[in-house]
Amino acid sequence: MTEAARSTWQELEPLMGPDTVFLLPVGSTEPHGPHLPLDTDVTIAVAQARRASEVLREAGVTTCVLPALPYGVTRFASGFAGALSLRPGTMWALVEDLVITLEEAGARRLVLCNAHLEPEHIEVLRGVVLDHAERTEERLHLLFPDHTRRAPAQRLSAEFQSGECHAGEYETAIVQAVDPDGVREEVRQTLPPVTIGLIEGMRAGKKGFAELGAEQCYCGDPAAAAPAHGHEQLDALAAIVHDACREAWPELFA
Repeated sequence: MTEAARSTWQELEPLMGPDTVFLLPVGSTEPHGPHLPLDTDVTIAVAQARRASEVLREAGVTTCVLPALPYGVTRFASGFAGALSLRPGTMWALVEDLVITLEEAGARRLVLCNAHLEPEHIEVLRGVVLDHAERTEERLHLLFPDHTRRAPAQRLSAEFQSGECHAGEYETAIVQAVDPDGVREEVRQTLPPVTIGLIEGMRAGKKGFAELGAEQCYCGDPAAAAPAHGHEQLDALAAIVHDACREAWPELFA
């Protein structure tokens, strides 16, 4: 697996062409309960990109994992220490600038591996992809395998599908699997399940975890998490990326 951040420019240069799939992890910096660190979404995004890279390479596809974006549109956790947000326009411009720079360097295929689930953040990513596709002069194909969509979401855990998964079993298990030192286990084991009606609350216009009653900035069941479940979810996330790439670029799999 090639990671751009750990490569020299000479090592990276041969990959800057039409046959390489670049994977960009997209996360956020925000509170994730009393048991997970602020970079949880970054950890999950990087793990998803790395696992997807391994699966694609097993299928004969050349890949490169780019350095992660550690910030996103992060308004839902406002009021809790550590919530750092970009404005939607800033987020849009940031992703667009990276796409343009990669395109100018010769890249032709880029996949966004996003782990931050805030709707406004996801809408920005969807918008950048649609806007880029409408520019017929563009030479880079931008792909966003959005696992919050109904069909891919059904491949993930029941907790994820319920929406009650902010620092719950789903996210906690993945961090346990790839960054066990990041989990405050003595705290996690004491946490009761929390249900806040996240999706319904958003539809009703509520603006954040605090307003919805997530007093410790988590929902779901972190005490039920286990590393094996985290690996299962990562395999599912990687499969979603793999299948999206195969559908978009079947010539790479020939």
